[in-house]
Amino acid sequence: MIDAVFSETPTLFGMVHIVAFVGILLFNIAVFFLLRRCDEKRLLGILNKLGLLMIVAEVFKQWFCHVYVFEGELNLWFFPWQLCSMAMYLSFFAVYLKGKMQMAALVFLATYSLFADIIAIALPYDMLRPQIALVVHSFAYHGLVITESMIAMMILSKRPRKEANFGHATVLFLAMAAIAEVINVVSHAILNDIHVEPNMFYITLAYPTTQPVLHDIAVNYGIPVEIVIYLGLLILMSYIVFLLWRKIYAADKRSKTHTR
Repeated sequence: MIDAVFSETPTLFGMVHIVAFVGILLFNIAVFFLLRRCDEKRLLGILNKLGLLMIVAEVFKQWFCHVYVFEGELNLWFFPWQLCSMAMYLSFFAVYLKGKMQMAALVFLATYSLFADIIAIALPYDMLRPQIALVVHSFAYHGLVITESMIAMMILSKRPRKEANFGHATVLFLAMAAIAEVINVVSHAILNDIHVEPNMFYITLAYPTTQPVLHDIAVNYGIPVEIVIYLGLLILMSYIVFLLWRKIYAADKRSKTHTR
């Protein structure tokens, strides 16, 4: 049955979490070896198809949550504009973008999406729910985000390193965060109920975050200060991912040069 539930709700670092983590790891290792010799055109085509698959799956998720999780009541908690949701849109549209816009999308996938997704898989608090279909969707979705980030890195590695501009990806990130905040503010003004309104990018101004340390900052220094620090940390950690990719890219290029 589509609405089947676990006998016990999965827990952090429990069997379901560990099996999902190992499955995602093995799947992406296999995908890496299958795709590592593909050219850019094929990789962009695969990225596009993965994005489409995720959009279709997201439609199913929205329907499932409305019917089986929220029992037909209006609830926008799963509104599809979280940071991890961005991979779905960028993967689908990347093949249609050109020049700096495409590069910004690819760098975003290789940095912001990758970092956010690793954290989501490592600490999947909101993914461990009673409904089996929702848990399967959540982990499968985040597993594919890893795949898309990896494909983006493969494409970037085939291009001149100087074209990969983290600043452009950061502008894209801030624009997405601004849209997320607009969604939060408008929905709060209309719904005024923290149990049904969304918290996109976890930067709502309506109430303090529940994230450790950041919650204390919000309470003691104000929510806007906490949001700025939170976004700054996301940018910093994503930039570290970017620098690590550049080092790996440079090492790989030197290795190929020496073997010729």
